[in-house]
Parts: sequence; structure tokens; C-alpha cells
Amino acid sequence: MKVASTKKKMTSNDLPSGKRRFVSFPITDFQKTKRHLLTWASTDRTNGGAGVDIFCYLDNNSYPSRLGPGFECLLAVGAFDRLEASAGQAFARLKAWARARREWLFGHFSYDLSAETEPGSPGPAPKPDPVGFPDLFFFVPEVLIELDPAAIRIGSFGDDQEAIWKRILAVSEPAVAGMGRASIPPFMARFKPEEYQESVAGLQRHILRGDCYEVNFCQEFFSQPADFDPLGGWWSLVQASPNPFSCFYRVEDRFLLCASPERYLKKTGNRIFSQPIKGTAARQHGGTAADAVAALDLFNSAKDRSENVMVVDLVRNDLSKICLPGSVRVEELYGIYPFPQVFQMISTVSGTLQAGLDWTDAVRETFPMGSMTGAPKRRVVGLIDKYERSRRGIFSGAVGYVTPEGDFDFNVVIRSLMYNQVDRYLSYQVGSGITFYSDPAMEYEECLVKARGILKALGTA
Repeated sequence: MKVASTKKKMTSNDLPSGKRRFVSFPITDFQKTKRHLLTWASTDRTNGGAGVDIFCYLDNNSYPSRLGPGFECLLAVGAFDRLEASAGQAFARLKAWARARREWLFGHFSYDLSAETEPGSPGPAPKPDPVGFPDLFFFVPEVLIELDPAAIRIGSFGDDQEAIWKRILAVSEPAVAGMGRASIPPFMARFKPEEYQESVAGLQRHILRGDCYEVNFCQEFFSQPADFDPLGGWWSLVQASPNPFSCFYRVEDRFLLCASPERYLKKTGNRIFSQPIKGTAARQHGGTAADAVAALDLFNSAKDRSENVMVVDLVRNDLSKICLPGSVRVEELYGIYPFPQVFQMISTVSGTLQAGLDWTDAVRETFPMGSMTGAPKRRVVGLIDKYERSRRGIFSGAVGYVTPEGDFDFNVVIRSLMYNQVDRYLSYQVGSGITFYSDPAMEYEECLVKARGILKALGTA
């Protein structure tokens, strides 16, 4: 349903002069409140909803704090102010814009900003990008809501928190089973399996020549015309794959339904953290002996350890650009973590941010994330541009938030559905890390393993 637009052009002078005020209300049914909250955000105002076409919902899905953010659920609704920018001067514009707005900010960085952050590599080639998210988009929310199992906190610039809470409770109880009004034609692939494997072999020839060490190579699957219910799709996706960096994100007629397990970058005070994922193994029925063997095999996999340590070294190099000398360290190497569909090998790298650097500097100097590019970054960005057949757009970019104090947390956009509601275009992308030791057929199979959560949510797995 097309709802009211929030395209009003504003400046910092248009923002409310008062401080955002939060009021807490107790809850008794956490899951029911969550359903009401997102239904309210997604529904036209004439039907009791928020009536907005910009919102960002972030869900930790009750994961331990080491993997997840420091909250359970955050919802930013509507836009008092917004910034949209294309690669070129996007980070400079964001830095100036954010400095004038010491408020909560939500938004995303598209992978195609690599044309700006890695200037020695080719810019985005003229490939299809039917999803169409902006390269960069941030907004100051009209309403900010934090939800945990015991309470809901509603933050706005007026005294309307109780009225907002009543409107949330008043929306009809949503149906969360299935895909609602979805009608989705079979997904088409940009690569045939043998074409994907031939491309992997081509990338391995670059590795053999010494051009690079590892490349993250992705492929797109798409469906059109797809009549897709984004909210129903979101419930199905998070039921199939409830991961710690999940988000349901709307920018006008573009939707992102993301079940990501991966953190890109977090700042708390002067500390910076990154948790790259490299290494995937399919679950074998959680809790069984076969499942434990699958986790141990992943931990002992020479190929996955090779990928992981290469990306860890890349992240250490990236963080050394913005952190105090000697402060960058690997807090965990080759950690094996369970998720609903897969085991993941996750490492944690941290450092102390140099004085005087803005939060936008930290992102600019480390973007795009090493787990979605490879090493050395600048060279592989060019190879990605050469070998992949779709622009990545928001896929393998980052979505997250910034606090008024300049702390932030951004995910890696993977395990995601992207939807252009106007063009009825539904898409997902998956990829794997290519090394000299990669088996092209196994790499293709890894892509299919990573897509299982998405296909299960769509009822096609």
C-alpha cells in the first residue's frame, strides 16, 4: 500500500529546538507488541497506522551481547530531516549534515560507495540495479521507539508519547503466518551454475598471478513481476532466520528485509569493533551429534581459516588507519557460532579511535567491509566490478544507527530480500569467498546454503 510521502526538504533550522523526550510503558506480551509496532509503522494513517514511507526497524532477536547490539529492538519512524547522496562526495556531505544534527540518525551505506572510498578502482559499471536504493541515505526520525521484553520506550519531540502508544495498540492484530498477499514468479539467476563456476576459475587465475589473495564473489536471483507483501515477508523471514543484525527498512518504495548475522562496525566511546564473518557450514539438525561434527569440521577447515584470517588482516589494516598505534588487536579468532540455518566462523577485531576523528571518518576509511570484498581491497573491488553481473546496491552495504553522542552500530547487508514496490522487482544476492583452494562447484553450493533461509521464508525451500 502506498502511503503518505515524507519528502519535505528541511534544514537543521527546521528541526525541533527541544530535546527528544522518552516515556516508558510496561508490556505483558513482547511478541504481540512487536507485531503491533511494525504493523502500525507499515500501515496507512487512515487505517490507524503511522502513515510514513521511511522507517528503519532493527532487531537483535535475543542474541548474546557479544554478537548482537546493546538493545533488543529499535524502530525509527518518519523523517524530520533526511540526506540522500550519490557516490562522489557522499561522505563529505554526510559529515557536514550530521555535524549540524546532534540527534539520532538512521540509514544506510550502499556498496556502490566503493567508487568513492576506493578511488583507484573502477566505478560501478552500467549493470542493472532495478532495486534502486540511493547510494547513501540517512534521516532524523520523527519517532524513535525502543522495545524490550518488559517495556516500550517512545521518544518524540513533543508530549504525544501516550497518544502514539494508544495508536500502536489500536491497530488490528496482524497475521504473521505465510506471505500474505504475495504472488512471486520463480526466481531467475544472473548466472547459470556453469557460468558462475567459470567465473570462479577466472578469479582463481588472478589469485595465481598474484593480483589478489581472496575475492568475495556474488550473484543475484530475481523475480518480476512480484506482488509481494513486505510486512508478511518480513515475519516469514525472521521466523526462518532470526539473526542478531536483522532489519526491516523502507525508503519510499524500496524495501530491505535483512536477516544478517554480521556486524560491520560499532563505536562505543572511543572504542571501535568489527566482527567479520568468513566460513559457513550448513546445520545438521541443531543439537545432534551430526550438528556438532559440522561445527568442528568448520573450525578445522583449512580453507575457511585461510579466508577468515585474510579478512581479519584486512580489517586490522583498515582499523589501523583510524585507531591509535598499537591499539588494534584480535579479540577472538575463528569463533564458531550457531545460527538457525548455518554455523558461521566469526572473528572480533577492536581498536581505540584516534582523537579528532568523526564517526563518518571511521566508516569512510573502512568501507566497504573486507568480508564482502577481499584482499587487497582496492584490487578486488575492480575484479568484483568486472566479474559480477549486477550492481550490488544496498546488498553488502550497511544499515544502522548513530546516537546523539556519535556512537554507532552498522550491520552487513547479507541474507536479505530487496523489493522495488513500483516495478514489482524482488531480489536477493548471495556470494562466497574465493581463494586459490576453492572448489568452484562447492562455492556455488555455499551460495545455495546461504539462500536457504530466504527461500524457506518464501515457501520455496
